[in-house]
Amino acid sequence: MKVKSNLEIQEFCQKIAEPLGIRVAEVEFKQGKNPALTIYIDKAGGVDLDTCELFHRAIDEPIDELDPTFGVAYTLNVSSLGADRPFKTDEDFNSHIGERVEVKLNSSIRGKKFYDGILTSYNGKVITLKVDEKTTFTIDLKNCVKVNEYIDF
Repeated sequence: MKVKSNLEIQEFCQKIAEPLGIRVAEVEFKQGKNPALTIYIDKAGGVDLDTCELFHRAIDEPIDELDPTFGVAYTLNVSSLGADRPFKTDEDFNSHIGERVEVKLNSSIRGKKFYDGILTSYNGKVITLKVDEKTTFTIDLKNCVKVNEYIDF
């Protein structure tokens, strides 16, 4: 099935999201028996069901005009990123500077492969993680298996 690029769909959706204070973080299209376009959104203060519904209603008609699947039927989903979603983009990292994150490592630092702490900086190649008042690590992204929001149970 021919589908417009995720980037084209994301840029189109962002124009609609911006006035609502929403950021389109990622677009995913799954082909198969039941094709589905999922638009992952983010918003300062978090995304709840009402935010997803608001954006879904705002995008429903305009995305039909964009026709991302060239006339083939699909299901449109709008979702939050989810707290356990790994950071993938510069925006993901930059939007969490000053916040507590979890970092899973390939190779250990001081005998551990898992840390949580405050993400204090990011430059595209390394992150700086403040673990406590006395301990700050600079970690090469190549050594990171996963970086995501801290999940407090």
